[in-house]
Amino acid sequence: MTSNEPLMLRRLLRAKDRIDGAPEEEWPVSRLGRVSGVSEAHFARSFKQAFGIPPHRYLVTRRVERAKAMLRDTDMPITEIAYAVGWNSLGTFSRTYRDVTGHSPSRSRREQKDIVHAFEHVPHCFVSAAHRPDLRIAVSEKRRIDARSTEATQSEEVS
Repeated sequence: MTSNEPLMLRRLLRAKDRIDGAPEEEWPVSRLGRVSGVSEAHFARSFKQAFGIPPHRYLVTRRVERAKAMLRDTDMPITEIAYAVGWNSLGTFSRTYRDVTGHSPSRSRREQKDIVHAFEHVPHCFVSAAHRPDLRIAVSEKRRIDARSTEATQSEEVS
């Protein structure tokens, strides 16, 4: 970061808190930079350095977490959940959700409904942390890796 690290960290936390408070809103880097009081480029670099992931991936993580909770805790239609957590398209929501979690929103809902709440006595923050999606790599990178492994499997089957 800079020589003024505690100040910069407070600024980054301010932006992170804004995302956490309203992940359904649009959060372009320009807006987050204004919230933090720094340039877009400096904000993006500093955020990734401080938290280990870029701001957009953090936002996607928060949206997926909220969608998972809504799928589990409500009977809202999946389309309404997609719009409520900030996606403008059901297709984009479903694809991103599947890329991050490994299965579709409807399958996730079915599985969550089938699970007996064995974690009733575990603090909610621990359960949330355990279910938080791991976005250390970009969703597009995940797709490329999956495509390569599928191609490798297919070429082995042909041989």
